[in-house]
Order: sequence, then C-alpha cells, then structure tokens
Amino acid sequence: MASRRLIRVISPTEKLFRQWACVSVLMLAFLSTWLAWLGVASASQPSVFPLPRPTYHADISAGFWHTVGLRSDGTVVAAGDDSYGQCRVGDWANVVAVDAGYWHTVGLRADGTVVAVGQNKSGECQVGGWSDIVAVSAGDGYTVGLRSDGTALAVGYNYYGQCDVGGFRDVIEISAGYYHTVGLTSDGRVVATGDNSDGQCEVAGWTDIVAVSAGGFHTVGLRSDGTVVATGLNNYGQCDVSGWTDIIAISAGGYHTVALKSDGTVVATGWNEDNQCDVGAWSDVVAISAGHHHTVGLRSDGTVLMAGWDDYGQCDVGAWADITAISAGNFHSVALRSDRTAVATGLNDQGQCEVDSWADIVAVSAGGSYTIGLRSDGTVVATGLNDQGQCEVDSWADIVAVSAGGYHTVGLRSDGTVVATGLNDQGQCEVSGWTDIVEVSTGFYHTVGLRSDGTVVATGLNWYGECDVDDWCDIVAISTGHSTTMGLRADGSVVATGDNRYAQCEVAQWTDVVSVSAGTFHTLGLKADGTVLAAGPLVEVYTWDLYEYGPIQPVAEVPTAVLLLAAAVGLTGLAWLTGALRRPTQSFHG
Repeated sequence: MASRRLIRVISPTEKLFRQWACVSVLMLAFLSTWLAWLGVASASQPSVFPLPRPTYHADISAGFWHTVGLRSDGTVVAAGDDSYGQCRVGDWANVVAVDAGYWHTVGLRADGTVVAVGQNKSGECQVGGWSDIVAVSAGDGYTVGLRSDGTALAVGYNYYGQCDVGGFRDVIEISAGYYHTVGLTSDGRVVATGDNSDGQCEVAGWTDIVAVSAGGFHTVGLRSDGTVVATGLNNYGQCDVSGWTDIIAISAGGYHTVALKSDGTVVATGWNEDNQCDVGAWSDVVAISAGHHHTVGLRSDGTVLMAGWDDYGQCDVGAWADITAISAGNFHSVALRSDRTAVATGLNDQGQCEVDSWADIVAVSAGGSYTIGLRSDGTVVATGLNDQGQCEVDSWADIVAVSAGGYHTVGLRSDGTVVATGLNDQGQCEVSGWTDIVEVSTGFYHTVGLRSDGTVVATGLNWYGECDVDDWCDIVAISTGHSTTMGLRADGSVVATGDNRYAQCEVAQWTDVVSVSAGTFHTLGLKADGTVLAAGPLVEVYTWDLYEYGPIQPVAEVPTAVLLLAAAVGLTGLAWLTGALRRPTQSFHG
C-alpha cells in the first residue's frame, strides 16, 4: 500500500499572523537594542532636559546705568540710575537669578516665575504670567526667558525680530543684547535672532561652545577649551579676544568684553573711555558682568568690585593710604594725610585740586568747584572757583572747623558760633543765630549744624528733604552733599536724607565708620581700618555683602538597572528571532 504524505495547509489568516509576529519581534529587538545603546551613550553624556532651575547663590548684573546684586538668601539689591524704577527691588524674595537691562531689571524666582521692574514702554516687564522658567535675560526694551524644556519666550520691543525666539529648541542658555538675542544649544552650537547690521548674529559656524553673551552690537562665545570667539561690531576692539586662554566666564557689555580666568583674575577689551576695562588688578573674582559704561566683579567673599563710569574719578580712592580725613566735592575728592598735607583727585577745571602746596592743614572741605583747608592756627586757605565770594576766607580767625558748599563757605568758631560767606539766595548763609554748635557742613544750597547734644539744625533749600533732620539724635558727625545730608551715629552706623536719585543715600548697611562726606552725586565713608566706602552712581556696590555661591543641582540620569534590562530584552529577542528564521517549516507524516 502506497504511503501517504500529510501536508498541513496554512490558512491566509495564520500566515498573516506569523508574518506580523516576526515583524513585531524584530521591531522589539531593534527598539530594545537602540534604547540600550542610547542609555549607554547618555551614561557618558546625560540628557540635560528638563533643565534644572538655579539654586540660591550670590550673583551680579550690570545694566546700562545701574547694577543689581543677588544675595545668597534670595533677596536683591540695586544701585545707580533709578529714573524708571529699575532699582526698586528691595521687596523681592526667593530670587535665584537676576539680569539688569537697559532701563529695567528682571528676576527669576525659585518656583520658575519671573518678576520685573523699570521701564515698561514696550511691555518688557509683562512677565507676570511666565512659569517653568530656568533663565532670564534683559535687553534694551525686551526680556527673554528660557523654559526647562529648552524652548524660549520673549516680550517687549521687537522691531529687529529680537523677540522671535519661538523657533528656539534644545537651548540651555540665552542672552539678550541691545537688539539681538543669542541662544546656546545643548550640542555646543549657537542660534541668534534680531539685529544683524554688524554681523552680531553670524554665529552659525560656532561649535564646541559652553557659554554665550550678547553685547550691544557684538556677540561673544566661550569654547570648552577656555578660548573665546566673537563676532559683530568691533569699532573699539570689543571682539579682539582671539588671544585669550584659560577663560571660564564671559560677559559682553555695550562696547566692551570682559572675561574671568580660572585663577580668579579678569581681562577686558574694548571701549575704555570710562575705565570700564580697568580690571587688571582684580583677583579672587568668581563672577563678572559688563554693562554699558561699567564692569562689576563678585569676589569669593561676597564683596563687589567696580570699574567704569563714576563721572570724573571722584570714587577712584582705592590707592589712597595713610588718610585721616576725606571730603567729596562736586566732581572731585580731597583727603587729608596724617602728615597734614592734602591730596585731591577728579575734575580740576577751576584749580580745585591744586592742594599739593598746602601744609600744616588739620581739616579739608571740597565744595562745588573749590576746596577749603583749615590750618592748625585757626586760619583758612581756599583754591578754585570764587565767583560768589565763596573763597573769601582770608580774614577768618579762631576757626575750628570749615565746610564748603556749592557756592558758599561756613566756618565754626571755637565759641560755638558760625560764620558764612558766598551765595545766600536760599538762606544757606543765615547761621548768625546758631549757638552751641560743634560741627558744620554745607550742601550746595543748604547748611547743617551739629549741636553738642547730638541733635542737628539746618537752613537753606529743602527741595529733596535735605533739611529734614529734626528727629536725628545721637549724631557725632555730619556731612552734606548737593542736596543730601549724612549723619554718623556714635555706633558707627550712618543715616542720610535728601536726594537719592543716584542711590547716594543708600548707606544703611555701612558699619564701623569713623568719618563721612557727601558729594554732588556720591557719598564717602572712612572706616576704622583706613579703607574707604563709596555710594552713588554705580559705586554703592562696594558695601554689598552677597555671600557665596550655592551648589548646582546635578541633572538626573537613567538608572543603570533600566539600561541593563533594556539591553537584555533586546539581545534575547534578537537571538530568538534569528533562530526562528533559520528553522525549516514543519511537515506531518502519516
């Protein structure tokens, strides 16, 4: 009997199912293996998204004519021009990052929301609805924010397209210039949008970049090897950075560029008309920021350095030594040395700094554009402008103290009475009835006297409240600026009243002070150790205590166990599929 061969017929449905199963297993194996490979790659180069928010730390930011400081406790201080309220940050809290723009200031809170103050003409401060923000940057009339997913948003002036950041992706850092915005991507490339009239947005070819900074009309990038690249306007040499090495941080100002080296020193290039590049002597610096006219540096001990615009150098007092008394004038400063000679710096157009020949001086006072010196014998000398008779002091005798105002001079006699000469249009010389006075000080248009009981009297112009001293007590020394009045308390602290448009009255944090002097737009304080404090246009930061940097939170990585499991699943699936494809089709015999 002939044998029969049984052949199992596979239905179309079963055939289709088998094909689907093979394809599914193949896809599973490929996907698992790819995930494992991706995990291995990410183990050496972790994913940066979502980006972490900054932690509490100290930092600084230089704007056009103002400076902002972030304390390690999340509070913020500011100094300089406040014409649009850009320095009104005293009530900010829980802030982890700040940036000073042209006329506004932006702060990033720890919860990812944003606050802003200052000019809002173009809506640059309308950031109240922002959330999930990890970085902010303030430009000229606009604000940019970076989300944790690497996308960006912007509000404000957009004439040049500087706010067109909706297409930014995979960005880990942003920087707003005057009219252009720059973003650093996670792979070290750079993107830019906005004004490109000077080539400041031509960054497409940059690679291996770890930090970017947008200046006025130029852009700077820091490479991973510590070298620097720059593009854009170079009329002052602000892009001449090719020779820099060992750089760890960069900041592009209006027309200058500043960089921090790994040893804590600082280099700068570009426009230096206001001495904003005079940072060669700085050391122990941990952060830098370049504004338009000035540069600020944060030291590791939380103190702040400043270089740049302060009018005519009236705050260039860092090199003075062996000083026993100081006085600030309109645009000049005068100091008395322990050998009874005098030294002066600043504007000298009227000869107000010509004090080198003075001798046997026991007190000095700097007026608007003139200087007064008191000799040990009770006579007085003067130099500088005399158009109102403010220097006519030759006949004075038995004088124990002098004070030079804007255009008038006051002298204190040994019997506690007061004499005055010069301009009297605001009643600033009406001191004839004063008695029991132990110290006198003259502002530009007002005069202040300190009584022996620690109270204070004042006369003259009171436009800014410079004469509002009736409630002062326990005062041991006084000084008057153009429209400000300072008082030194017995405990070494300082009070001030009057014009504060340039933060010249922001002296509440001063301690251990032994002498004070107020100028036109700045104030000085001499500490017991012989060092000098200054407040006013861009120099109040000398008194800030910003503490130190906080830790940076690490980026979370994929657990190793998950990576190993993915690899095992992928390899097992691939091995099974390979064997299955090699096996022949089964036959059934009868």
